[in-house]
Amino acid sequence: MNKQIIATGLVMLSLGLGAGYFFSPDETAMNMENQVSQAAEKEVLFYRNPMNPAITSPVFTQDEMGMDYIPVYADGGSGGDAPIGTVSIDGTVVQNMGVRTSKAINRTLSHDIHTIGRITYDEKRVALLHPKYEGWVEAMFIDKTGEKVGKDTMLMSIYSPQLVATQEEYLLALNNAEMLQDSPYKDVRDGAASLLESALERLKLLDVPTHQIKQLNKTRKVMKGLHIHSPFDGIIMSIGARDGMRITPNTELYKIADLSRVWVIVDVYEDDMPWVQVGDVAKMNVAGVPGKTYEGKVTFIYPYLEAKTRTVKMRLEFDNADLALKPEMFANVEVQTSKQVNAIVVPSEAIIRTGQQEQVFVEREMGKYEPRSVVLGVESGGFIQIVEGLEAGEMVVTSGQFLIDSESKLKEATAKMMESINAPSGRDTEDMQMDMNGMNMEGM
Repeated sequence: MNKQIIATGLVMLSLGLGAGYFFSPDETAMNMENQVSQAAEKEVLFYRNPMNPAITSPVFTQDEMGMDYIPVYADGGSGGDAPIGTVSIDGTVVQNMGVRTSKAINRTLSHDIHTIGRITYDEKRVALLHPKYEGWVEAMFIDKTGEKVGKDTMLMSIYSPQLVATQEEYLLALNNAEMLQDSPYKDVRDGAASLLESALERLKLLDVPTHQIKQLNKTRKVMKGLHIHSPFDGIIMSIGARDGMRITPNTELYKIADLSRVWVIVDVYEDDMPWVQVGDVAKMNVAGVPGKTYEGKVTFIYPYLEAKTRTVKMRLEFDNADLALKPEMFANVEVQTSKQVNAIVVPSEAIIRTGQQEQVFVEREMGKYEPRSVVLGVESGGFIQIVEGLEAGEMVVTSGQFLIDSESKLKEATAKMMESINAPSGRDTEDMQMDMNGMNMEGM
């Protein structure tokens, strides 16, 4: 029985060896022919250093360690109409790289600006009172800062020799005009009236109040002290003179501010400037007035840039009837810009900024990505406007594009190298090698 099993095994072994003898050489030859045929179909563009892809050679060679250079073949599958730098990637590799795409769409962009503001006076509602003559403070009727005053409130009384002399001139002109008003000579009557008018004008130019001029006409007596009045309703911010003090035109008697309306100065970065314009609505919250939101508007955009902060100042105006807003307070401001842009947009992360240009990668078909230079517009809410270079509906890469960009640069360098090789010239291999290395370094 054992002998029979051994004999059967020997027969089967013989048959196997015979089949290998007759069939294996043919199959091996066919496989070798297929490999040679496939290699012949691919055109070798150049050979790349296995350790440094930037180093290439037009002919097969080895590096210093004896490692073979890797052949780089022409990509016959990219299509002749594909732009330079177009990359074709296997679907599995695309998935492993985490490549994601998004569609370019038409969208209306708007943008609200959040910033910090500083409350200050409305410069049109601030008065600095200076006398137009020399003299002495005779009496003070308002002597405390922070006091609220109304229009024409009497602030102080001043004695000035110049004002006394001007009053005397006025009284002389007044008496003279009254005596000569019945003169038969028209020139005499006109001269007296002109003199009176000139004296009255000098009193007005020295800011003598109307009620004291009326008193002067009535009593015909020179007044020692002439009054200073508030020009409008406001708050006394500072006082620059006291009882008995000598004053000159350089003396600031009072600083009065009307705080019923205030300015808020905010800084806006350059990126936000395309959105904002005069008339935009602004909302403001102040820590010192919790629970209340003030609404105002943009009234002025300053025509210069702050060099240190790289910002542009804007002026907002707010009503402050309750006087709760104080100058030098800080506020949180939201400018609700009215400008809207109907544009082709893509996610901001799709943009590759090279320093010289901006580009995106467009998915031409599954696994094929084309580099596209674009012109950018405004940016808002994670989207950026594409002014030129892209159409609505095209798919752009939003994740993994930097890996694709690296491969694209190598493709572009390859194309440039092939143009150099195919160009008719008498240059030797060493010159072409230097060009190829330079173009590859440029692509990287």
